[in-house]
Amino acid sequence: MKAHVVLAIAASSLALSSCATVPKASVQQDQFFSNLTALCGLRFEGKVITTDAADADFRAQRLLMHVRDCSADEIRIPFWVGQDRSRTWVITRSATGLTLKHDHRNPQGQPDGLHWYGGDTRSEGTATRQEFPVDAFSIDLFNASDASVSTTNVWAVEVNPGESYVYELSRPNRLLRVSFDLTKPVAE
Repeated sequence: MKAHVVLAIAASSLALSSCATVPKASVQQDQFFSNLTALCGLRFEGKVITTDAADADFRAQRLLMHVRDCSADEIRIPFWVGQDRSRTWVITRSATGLTLKHDHRNPQGQPDGLHWYGGDTRSEGTATRQEFPVDAFSIDLFNASDASVSTTNVWAVEVNPGESYVYELSRPNRLLRVSFDLTKPVAE
């Protein structure tokens, strides 16, 4: 009798777990990740294409991205602003879509200042554009620092194969877009 009860409970649990569905990345997100993976190992120069005065420093520097450290679930993209090599964009697959995080490090390689902020996709997006609204961790991080204005950030990444890669930061009264020319890979 005990064996029948144990088997019944196990069968019931198995039946219930098969009814639950775990959301997964969409076809558009898979294609987007594929488009990004195709750039692995390549470097590209970019430029600020928006006109916000807050971006004058970026506009005056050489901007370089290097798509590297690619795996089936994560792509790391160092973003250099002039001689400042402290920034890396990290795009990761998750059970529910894609995540973008900003990995900021000091010259010794330790997390520096605001570190690991970003967000998760909330919609399917497209094969060429994904949006990452700020996540709860980042809101807490921004509120604990002097960056509370960033609690409404939405980041976006566009990969237009053979044309451009665009990084975007937007929030009310703020828009930064940096476009990288995919037609001209550079050595460094």
